[in-house]
Amino acid sequence: MPRLPQTPSQTVGPYFAYGLTSQQYGYPFPSLNDGMMIDDSIEGERITIRGRVFDGLEESIPDAMIELWQADARGQYLQTGLGRQLLFGRQGTGSLESREFVFQTIKPGSSAGQAPVIHVSVFMRGQLSHSYTRIYFAEEVALNSRDEVLLSVPPERRSTLLVGRSVIHGMPVYHFDIHMQGEKETVFFDV
Repeated sequence: MPRLPQTPSQTVGPYFAYGLTSQQYGYPFPSLNDGMMIDDSIEGERITIRGRVFDGLEESIPDAMIELWQADARGQYLQTGLGRQLLFGRQGTGSLESREFVFQTIKPGSSAGQAPVIHVSVFMRGQLSHSYTRIYFAEEVALNSRDEVLLSVPPERRSTLLVGRSVIHGMPVYHFDIHMQGEKETVFFDV
């Protein structure tokens, strides 16, 4: 019996470059989704989420892909628009010279009594599957203190999921760095 060749799922990528984060690789067409997760129809407090992805040596990773997905200001998950899911964004860390990801969105509301959260997927070279984590807002002390998922994380590791608020040019900004390995490794969830 002849031996079958490897398929892309058995070989380390990234294979998402062409169709998902085309701008980061200089392709002459826009991505379907980017860092703008909202339009004028979405109500809520406008915020910016920004950060970088680091490897185990604390070097920023220039070709990761980050996806964010969240509830609206009332805690409901939406899907509308012409095939584009609102409150969803995708950006490559090589899209900006600073190797940052930057998302324009709204602060999500509490869903089913849990803390407001933004879901994060990380795709990058060296991984055969993506990693999942979450962004929690440090100022939501009461809701964070009873969020079932956050409470499942050891107390000494929860800080890797919490973002603090700052204001830059009148806009609320939350900084969320993702550490793939090392002493500051971000908590990832087995979903």
